[in-house]
Amino acid sequence: MELSVFNIQGQETAKKVTLSEDVFAIEPNEHVMWLDVKQYLANQRQGTHKAKERWEVARSTRKLMRQKGTGGARHGSFKANIFKGGARVFGPKPRDYSFKLNKKVKSLARKSALASKAKDGVVTVVENFTFDSPKTKQYISVLNAFQAGETKTLLVLPTADNNVFLSARNLPKANVLPADQLTTYALLNADRLIIAEGALEKIEALLN
Repeated sequence: MELSVFNIQGQETAKKVTLSEDVFAIEPNEHVMWLDVKQYLANQRQGTHKAKERWEVARSTRKLMRQKGTGGARHGSFKANIFKGGARVFGPKPRDYSFKLNKKVKSLARKSALASKAKDGVVTVVENFTFDSPKTKQYISVLNAFQAGETKTLLVLPTADNNVFLSARNLPKANVLPADQLTTYALLNADRLIIAEGALEKIEALLN
């Protein structure tokens, strides 16, 4: 697949790039993408949730009523879960939600996500660029040049660029990542994928 290279004013340049068929032209594997997204979201969870069990609730342990003859249920203490302020049965405990995925599976997932975006025709390649200082208005003008101001966008740069990152940070629908931090979740979460020319080479080198 051959794509034209644009400048940040949205104008087509004379340059063209050929997307690697091993990355952008494979048949997307939906199950592998689901696994990678599931792992990414699981790794974001802190797992610090906690509910008190009976031994942790500070309440009287005296028997509420006699065992027999009342016509009601038997109760041993106010710590039981059926009483207001009592313990919770099988409540959440602190745990680690992360799990392992093989490198080849994660690589295939990212390839599948990139191929899916290429298949949908939402991939744009731009010349390498940077900003002299962080300016959100300047980044908005770049998005507007590609009619992407109101859509969820992901810009992939060759390396981390603080000025570009800070320019996009206040925009809720804009995301900026260096090529070596690209994730399946970030790719699938974006409606438009804008890749810097230098980042394209890095992506293909990392995934091939």
